[in-house]
Amino acid sequence: MREAPAEFRQRILAWLSKNVPQDRIEHILRVEQLAIDLAKFHNLDVHKAAQAGLMHDLAKYFKSQKLLQIARQEKKAIDIDPVAEMNPHLLHAEVSAIVARDELGIKDPEILAAIADHTLGRPGMSPLSCVVFLSDSLEPGRGDSLELIALRQLCYQDLNAAVWMTCDYTLQYLLDQQWLIHPRALLTRNWFMQATKQVQ
Repeated sequence: MREAPAEFRQRILAWLSKNVPQDRIEHILRVEQLAIDLAKFHNLDVHKAAQAGLMHDLAKYFKSQKLLQIARQEKKAIDIDPVAEMNPHLLHAEVSAIVARDELGIKDPEILAAIADHTLGRPGMSPLSCVVFLSDSLEPGRGDSLELIALRQLCYQDLNAAVWMTCDYTLQYLLDQQWLIHPRALLTRNWFMQATKQVQ
């Protein structure tokens, strides 16, 4: 017998309450809600968006060694490049997808991809993945600067352009902080910029 959506959500929330601090759960719930809103607006599967939003940070608080260990044990190889090796926290998105699959029984590849790609994005990622990527970056708890307000509005106009401009926003922050930038973040930005310009 299939689990009802409300029961499934309660099971995820129970898992999160044991593994994630309360302030992070509040962020997760805001991501879930924004993902639902964007999915409705863009005629995407609302249940998939809600589930991916709810599970996107399952591994957020795993220790670095655990993240590396799980990533290395995965049969479908996860690319642990020098930037991820230096900052294993970048692996939390892909490890969260593994946890969703192995511990919570998620089999839908679109949901798993949306979880895995919510931090660095991925060139050519699906509209559902775009929605979760944008929801994580732009949920209301991130602030209300004019730039963030404009990016949130863009999400309802053009998902590709919103991903491109959100990548630019994030990359500028990383540059200002003098932090390492993962190559896939640049590949994501370039792909979505080109996709946007091709239809203009």
